[in-house]
Amino acid sequence: MDVLVVGAGPSGLALTIELARRGLSVVLVEENARVGLNPRAKTVNIRSMEHMRRWGIAEKVRAAGPLPPDYQPNVVFATRLFGHQITRFENALFMNRARDERFAECSQWIPQYKFEAVLRDHAATFPNVSIRFGTKLTSAAENNNGITAQIVEVASGTETTVRAKYLVGADGARSVVRRLIGARYEGEHGFASVQGLIIRAPGLSAMHPQGDALMYWTINADSPAMMGPMDQGDIWFWGSPIPKDTALDDDEITRRVHGSLGRAMPFEIIAKDPWQAHRLIADRYRKGRMLLIGDACHLHPPFGGYGMNLGIADAVDVGWKLAATLQGWGGSRLLDSYEVERRPLHRLTIDEAVENLAFFGPYLKGGTLEDDSTQAIAERAALAEQIKNAKAREFHGLGMALGMSYAGAPTIVSDGTHPPAHDPMTYTPSASPGARAPHVWLDATTSLYDLFGDGFTLLTSTDADSRTTVEQFSTTAQQIGLPLKVQPLPSATLAAHYGARYALIRPDQYVAWRGNTAGQSTLKILDQVRGAEPRTD
Repeated sequence: MDVLVVGAGPSGLALTIELARRGLSVVLVEENARVGLNPRAKTVNIRSMEHMRRWGIAEKVRAAGPLPPDYQPNVVFATRLFGHQITRFENALFMNRARDERFAECSQWIPQYKFEAVLRDHAATFPNVSIRFGTKLTSAAENNNGITAQIVEVASGTETTVRAKYLVGADGARSVVRRLIGARYEGEHGFASVQGLIIRAPGLSAMHPQGDALMYWTINADSPAMMGPMDQGDIWFWGSPIPKDTALDDDEITRRVHGSLGRAMPFEIIAKDPWQAHRLIADRYRKGRMLLIGDACHLHPPFGGYGMNLGIADAVDVGWKLAATLQGWGGSRLLDSYEVERRPLHRLTIDEAVENLAFFGPYLKGGTLEDDSTQAIAERAALAEQIKNAKAREFHGLGMALGMSYAGAPTIVSDGTHPPAHDPMTYTPSASPGARAPHVWLDATTSLYDLFGDGFTLLTSTDADSRTTVEQFSTTAQQIGLPLKVQPLPSATLAAHYGARYALIRPDQYVAWRGNTAGQSTLKILDQVRGAEPRTD
């Protein structure tokens, strides 16, 4: 096989799809059955949905979401679910389905177990993929230009030796692959604790007065919590901060749930999920032919919806680079660029998630917020301003979704410009090399992204003067085996959105180079973007 992937969560499934659609053979092993309700990841963000579109499954993901298309994607802060509303964020996490010029797909609210099912079904359609649940990796070693690994069927104990050209650990916080490559987490373990639940509360969605929302934060003195609809049938998630190393008994859980609701009503606990927040990053992501993605190399609080999406982006980055390497057109330095590109973004995202979590404790309190006095009304208004200032970057953080850049990475050809300075909330489209390719709607349904190839794409002006440069790129790409699609665009469109007559787009939809002429040789440009050693001739 080409690649052995360990872990069938979103990161491992995304990598399997990315590799398989590029023609590589993949075996995906997963120790657990991946069944049951997982209450944490629920946001497939804009970037991930743009990849779902590229894979042809965006509408399947949307169809699997439990909320109706006209459900309003708000976040509400209230004293209690049946109490006073304090403030709200509309179009939270950019889930409104109205078309936006800046991106090809809006975000989607879907519980992780349903999202995984869509990815799993899609991965299974590839004849070059084998998915083996109930199977764990026990050991692996690199030898003879490949990996020799031992995998074990959990139920029977049957051990099998398998050979792969590469091994990727998408096996989470307790990663076996991380241990095998000798990497370790650096950072802070368990600095905050939350009692999480999945509950069924018949009639709750229709009864409460707060209106549609993805999440309801209840701020009061005795039962602060965060809750929201997770699936059909009035299945909700619920979580409340607790002291570290504290366990709540059922009576206290009932009291807190009723307290956060603001009334006693029947509910059923489907699952308990106490969890701790971590701030961790692996000290390295690769050893030879073994690599780490997703939670296996970074962990942070689930505030902002970053974690699962960060892992999917890891999978896309590793996926095209592994394919390029195995297919012979990727250079010897290409896989090294994975950690160089991704690690700074992981650090930035971890810091942002920790900042988002900081609100969860101090502001979840009551005082006189809950009565109808003039003082309470004033306190709620003042708190509303505090919330808007503190939480806008979490719920309206378009810069976190679209503004990340690989500028300065060795596989990016600088043109002397720089993408806009990173701002968690603000996204300014930029075609400066390293930035996400600026999006353009070409007609009512066609995104520019729909025209990108699976390899590199050269956007070029339709004018006749472009012919020579295009031929140079095409000829050079053919000589080195690099897959290149030439995509003409009207000169005005290209100039307006890309500020140049040519733009070279990577397989992951980032700008690798742009210019009005090749200037330097096309071979030098393509060698750099594919991670090849500099030529001495």
